[in-house]
Amino acid sequence: MPQEREPHADRWVPFERLAARYDGWFDSARGRRIFGVEAGCIRDLLEEMPRPWLEVGIGTGRFAAALDVDEGIDPSPAVLKYAAERGMRTRIGTAEELPFSGSQFGVVLLVVTICFLENPGQALWECRRVLRNDGYAVVGLVPKDSSWGEMYAREGAEGHPFYSAARFYTAREVIGLAERAGFYLNRATSCLFEGPEREVDRYGSPREGMGKGAGFVAMRFAVAKPY
Repeated sequence: MPQEREPHADRWVPFERLAARYDGWFDSARGRRIFGVEAGCIRDLLEEMPRPWLEVGIGTGRFAAALDVDEGIDPSPAVLKYAAERGMRTRIGTAEELPFSGSQFGVVLLVVTICFLENPGQALWECRRVLRNDGYAVVGLVPKDSSWGEMYAREGAEGHPFYSAARFYTAREVIGLAERAGFYLNRATSCLFEGPEREVDRYGSPREGMGKGAGFVAMRFAVAKPY
């Protein structure tokens, strides 16, 4: 069953207030490099996946546009304006109550979204509901126990406008939530093995599997078949 709701229900509010600042980060030198390798990590898991694709927590549409996603939802009207300008079909909605009928999508993506959700367990149940039986959920996250996750958590504790609203998870915690929602881990890729303290001209290419110390992990979950 879905887990109980947490009292903190407004994790998306900073994105509504600071949409331009959030979107602008992707145009910074470091932002472009990080985004490029993370998008590559996700792209590797989308080859030959059934359509249509839905991104939950589409934000300003950076990942959706780069990955050729068909549709996206987000609770923030401010960020959805940017996504629409990038040609994305969008809808206002929350991950915990997806505004779609069941068995509709081939892929549902949550890219750096889990940590900003009120109830990720409920969200994964909703992903399962709207996926067809041949569908997949693709989750991209910054692991809590990575050097990147630890840095973002520290910045959040110090009042960072975005990370202060985040709750980070380990990959194993997310796998557990997904399994309880009716999924099983099908494949994973990882990147950002360079620590956040290092300034590099280019981050290494994504690797297969959940590499130890990876600052970004992408996991593809298949719908569990009933026995």
